[in-house]
Amino acid sequence: MKKDMKLCVSLDLENSSENLALVEKIKDFDVWLKVGFRTYLRDGKKFLEDLKAINPNFKIFLDLKLYDIPNTMADAAFDISNFGLVDMFNVHASAGKEAMKTVMQRIKDIPNRPLVLAVTALTSFDNDSFKKIYGEDIEVKAREFAKETFEAGLDGVVCSAYESLDIKNSTNKDFITLCPGIRPFGEDNGDQKRVADIKFSKENLVDFIVVGRPIYKDENPRDIVKKIIDNI
Repeated sequence: MKKDMKLCVSLDLENSSENLALVEKIKDFDVWLKVGFRTYLRDGKKFLEDLKAINPNFKIFLDLKLYDIPNTMADAAFDISNFGLVDMFNVHASAGKEAMKTVMQRIKDIPNRPLVLAVTALTSFDNDSFKKIYGEDIEVKAREFAKETFEAGLDGVVCSAYESLDIKNSTNKDFITLCPGIRPFGEDNGDQKRVADIKFSKENLVDFIVVGRPIYKDENPRDIVKKIIDNI
């Protein structure tokens, strides 16, 4: 039976206080929290500790998209995994299968290691802009990246909802798809190109939907989170 989708809330506000205030409002919900570049560079490991202090049951997705030579990626993955605070992090699939294998080899003996995902194609790309860089259509290259990620032993990929079902059919139904660019109820796209709503995400067997602006820009973020959870 298909497990329920999970909501991952992006913490992308301008400072730590605003992010923590948002988390306080939603602390009773079963959600994941996404900590990205801006927030982590500014607020660091202490911010992760602050999140767990609000609710130890929160799951944290550290969205740093590691991309470097294999050993450097593996060193970073090892340190992240040993924080004891991170439940999932990601790398770039385009770093290559060797790099991804090296990451997984480095962390394989860590008890309760985090889930590791690989980014296929950023949801800010449309097909033309993606093809200029990667030389293939998004659908083709995302599938190829996902297969390499699966073969390297990672737990899943970051992709758009439009690639989710194809990726699962090309790998395994239990291979995780985490999808940013979700506008739950048809909100404005912002800088995202390949966006989807909850209904489409469910139809395409998405495991995690990532929602940011529709939650934190709303006057009642708690109500929006409840509405999203009720719909998934």
